[in-house]
Amino acid sequence: MGKLLQPGQAGTLESNDIVVTVAPATAEDGIVIELTSPVIKQYGKRIREVIAEALADAGVQQAFVQANDKGALDCTIRARVQTAVARALQEGGN
Repeated sequence: MGKLLQPGQAGTLESNDIVVTVAPATAEDGIVIELTSPVIKQYGKRIREVIAEALADAGVQQAFVQANDKGALDCTIRARVQTAVARALQEGGN
């Protein structure tokens, strides 16, 4: 796995969910996470950790990630990242 071919997205803006969009990035960029969340002060660090762990588990080393959190649990964040990465790895669209 590893190299993203195109942008991929998963999730909703419903309460207790998160919208995750992953897009290809250059090697110089590595992993860039842009996070929006009403609980960023309390949980921003942990949300970023879960996103980074899920990307690492998928073998992704270069990605630009936009995450719009609405209070998602770790398991939801991980699932959304996995789905967005799977869609970004597919040829020909989401």
